[in-house]
Amino acid sequence: MGHTLILDTSRPHESMDAYLAEPEGTPKGGIVVIQEIFGVNAHIRGVADRFAREGYVAIAPSLFDPVEKGAELGYDQDGVQKGLKMVAELGLLRPTQDVGIAAALIADRYKVKVGTVGYCWGGTVAMLAALRLGLPSASYYGARNAPFLTEPAKANVIFHFGERDHSIPPEVVEKHRELKPDMDTWVYPADHGFNREVGPTYDEPSAKLAMERTLAFFAQELQ
Repeated sequence: MGHTLILDTSRPHESMDAYLAEPEGTPKGGIVVIQEIFGVNAHIRGVADRFAREGYVAIAPSLFDPVEKGAELGYDQDGVQKGLKMVAELGLLRPTQDVGIAAALIADRYKVKVGTVGYCWGGTVAMLAALRLGLPSASYYGARNAPFLTEPAKANVIFHFGERDHSIPPEVVEKHRELKPDMDTWVYPADHGFNREVGPTYDEPSAKLAMERTLAFFAQELQ
């Protein structure tokens, strides 16, 4: 459904690939799909395709490109360790800026309002895109969210967590409700990565319900 394009980052000698999926007909809005620690792989491209089928133009920037061009990592321990090393090297500022670049591209090209959806590491980048860039965002199991919850928000966020996710304890989830009381925080009977259909923690009922809530959120925020 989609294809790869090149984003100009305005940094010397540095561009970034992105996967673009377009809907049939006039887009309802734009969605920047923000990867996990495994790169823009088949799963993330599939997420972008899914949003395109729902009527949104979706773009998934390859946020690892400044460290390793075209990185697609496996879900084994080696892939996890390599992904964690890359996100540590990248930090959060540059990826958030790159999400803004991708959002600006589709906002200008398609004349739409743009939001973001992010998963795992990308869940925190998505939240930062709302707090700092004003992009309404859906944050799935963002384990790095907590230090930023006191920042004022320029746009709304919907949060999704799994109650069996040991990387995000219940008290941290509760912090989202305490510090962002005007934003929806949902908890599902699932583990970390419950939206990733290719992994052992995939939970179809939770993923379906979270997607329904996310689509309702974007229908309101991007109208």
